[in-house]
Amino acid sequence: MADYTQIKLDIADGIATLTLHRPEKMNAFTRVMMDEIISAIDTTDADDSVRAVIFTGHGDRAFCAGADLTPQGGGHVFSDPNPVEDLSDERVRDGGGRLVLRLFNSQKPLISACNGVAVGVGATMQLPMDIRLAAEDARFGFVFARRGITPEAASSWFLPRLVGMQTALEWCMTGRIFSAEEARDRGLVRSLHPRAELMDAANAIAREIADNTSAVSVAMTRAMLWRLSATEHPMMAHRIDSRSIYRLSRSADAKEGIASFLEKRTPEYPDTVGADMPDFYPWWDEPAYK
Repeated sequence: MADYTQIKLDIADGIATLTLHRPEKMNAFTRVMMDEIISAIDTTDADDSVRAVIFTGHGDRAFCAGADLTPQGGGHVFSDPNPVEDLSDERVRDGGGRLVLRLFNSQKPLISACNGVAVGVGATMQLPMDIRLAAEDARFGFVFARRGITPEAASSWFLPRLVGMQTALEWCMTGRIFSAEEARDRGLVRSLHPRAELMDAANAIAREIADNTSAVSVAMTRAMLWRLSATEHPMMAHRIDSRSIYRLSRSADAKEGIASFLEKRTPEYPDTVGADMPDFYPWWDEPAYK
């Protein structure tokens, strides 16, 4: 496993815990952190023992206080000493966007345990996660308009899908900080928990996945729900549903799922994401899905 300087990655009993770890900076985001999280997701995808990944922040104050805007923060676009004119230049690409696209493509379910303040990229990096929990005193903010910029990290795609267009517009146009309770009521987070119980709640969900489900089924389900809900016609979803049911119903996991159900025992699924994904995955590489 790689040596990380701004995150921690712990893997135990089928669950990976990724902790944003810049305690002196309220876990503020840098390009180094971006690279390390992407590397960690590469690791969890490649490790068939990992069944779910939990994200949280170090300490009692913040999940992530947004981008580190100080000069030592890693060459943020605000302070780029070598600006480029060609907007197709690779250097123009938003670091938060690079991160969330990697999270979007994760083959393992992602669970956010938001333990404190989450503003800017600290909020937007949680959008491609599959299940979001928060501490009761957490706070969120899509503060970009108050910094003279626009939403990043592909949040213009994710946020309206999660909370609806009206809420997304309000939060982004006002840039105000809002409570965990409002985040829950508007659909951004699943549930609120006392800070001391937050990780236990996240682990309980991860454990439910790890102990009872097929890794291949979960990876396919994640990809299907995120991608097919945005297609222009349900026929595209029907096409993938049909292929998936046809292939997976003939798998060793399907045989084990039926046998364990009939025998009233905990399943032991043999298939892995590394070796047994359906032959048409990833289907979005086909021209019709580009």
